[in-house]
Amino acid sequence: MIRILLILVVLFLAGCATTGGNVADEESDPTVFDPAPAAPAEVVASDADGDGTTESKQQEGEVPITVAEAAPEPAAEPATDMAEVVVQSRIQTRHEVIHDLVTEGQALLRDFELKYVLTGKGKRQQLRGRPVAFALWSELKQNWTVAQVELPRPPIKWKPGRKPLAFKSLTPGIEARHVKGTGAERLMFAFSADGEQLKVFGRKFPVFDNKLVKKRRWADVVRTAKPIVYLPFTEDTFDPGFVSGGRDFLVSTASKALAELRQAKVPSAAFPGELLSDVIPLEVVTTLAVIEQTDDRDYVEKQTVAFEEVLSQYGLKREEAYRYSVSSAKALGPMQFTNRRGNGTYSVVVRRCRGANLDPVFERGATNLLNAMKAAICLLDMEIGAMRGDIREAYKENPVVMGIFPVAAYNGGPRNVTKLYRVLDRMNIGLDELSRPNPEFAGTPVKCPCVWKSDGETSVPVSIPRYNNENRGYIEKYQNIVNLFE
Repeated sequence: MIRILLILVVLFLAGCATTGGNVADEESDPTVFDPAPAAPAEVVASDADGDGTTESKQQEGEVPITVAEAAPEPAAEPATDMAEVVVQSRIQTRHEVIHDLVTEGQALLRDFELKYVLTGKGKRQQLRGRPVAFALWSELKQNWTVAQVELPRPPIKWKPGRKPLAFKSLTPGIEARHVKGTGAERLMFAFSADGEQLKVFGRKFPVFDNKLVKKRRWADVVRTAKPIVYLPFTEDTFDPGFVSGGRDFLVSTASKALAELRQAKVPSAAFPGELLSDVIPLEVVTTLAVIEQTDDRDYVEKQTVAFEEVLSQYGLKREEAYRYSVSSAKALGPMQFTNRRGNGTYSVVVRRCRGANLDPVFERGATNLLNAMKAAICLLDMEIGAMRGDIREAYKENPVVMGIFPVAAYNGGPRNVTKLYRVLDRMNIGLDELSRPNPEFAGTPVKCPCVWKSDGETSVPVSIPRYNNENRGYIEKYQNIVNLFE
């Protein structure tokens, strides 16, 4: 009942609902427009010339083994005093119970040995598959079980809604069903035994050294495999307490990122004479941290609930959330930066925003939320600086509403900003007419993705003509969640 009420309230505030077919599912890497001539490898191409259709975030890339090796160690248990202490007992909240079960499940998995199977000999030797273990809790029996499945090698291509993912179930008496995902961040199964649906509170996933995989040195691949204990989103861990906690955590982290940039007096590239920390609103940064991890297919089907699921991950796992998120385009971490052999967007931002003291090591910097948020703030500022003057002036007057432009750039680069501007011109919507979503229009029949136009003392939704499905959906998501961070 609590979750239903939460969903209804947020949906009411969200404004216009998306209708129609699936929006693209994986954001392109944000790009930087450099006024100075740049090497071709430095400017990342977007798919702005197409319809923006990309693959789902559930089709994941491989986590670099350096990221897995730098996995945070579990927090040590606090020291206990042997003297008897009398405390007043209290009933735990549901999200506290879930947190404790996740802690227990992950502790159980850390000592569990994954089962690797090598077949053949010599040059014909092969690793049969990738074993993955899950910590399962029985509410009826009040006990734990560890179940293991094996994914095929080499990895097969899988798309949501199509052919089921092939796998082997390695634990007798446990029925397994693939739910979603293919990699370290999102792979999830549902399990049952003796007619009971078991709850998943932990997962152990091995990350391989890709160099050894390419050389087919399978014994070395197994020997050097780095298993990570991590829990993707599951309904078993959803709770409004984690949703609100995730929001507060993102606000706190973004506030710290802006404070550090302000203390360092990093100048704005978009507005000379002003500080970077005064140019990019906190709401835009926090919204991006959610949008980048919201699967577009999930958003089309679930609307605001898809945002809640992402927020619940931040609330449950905090700094660890989405550090293993790798797209099929190799965008890494919560803010989805790329490396491209040292010539990706992250490297450009590190070079051009030196006062921000960003971590120069890509795998470390892109997976650290605080550092990645600072990099995103720098990138948004650089993107705004490359926009035409009337957009910059309108942004300065109303940065949250006009945030659709830097958000569009973060997703698809300067070409998508130009296309969005031209689309608004064809729609006869001036920059000063853009407005915030109006809750009174919840359930409107207007087909979205939309922008909102001032109409007297209110605002109305106007459909965005087709120019790039992914980018239009990105703008739609931004408008429908930014109010949660104000």
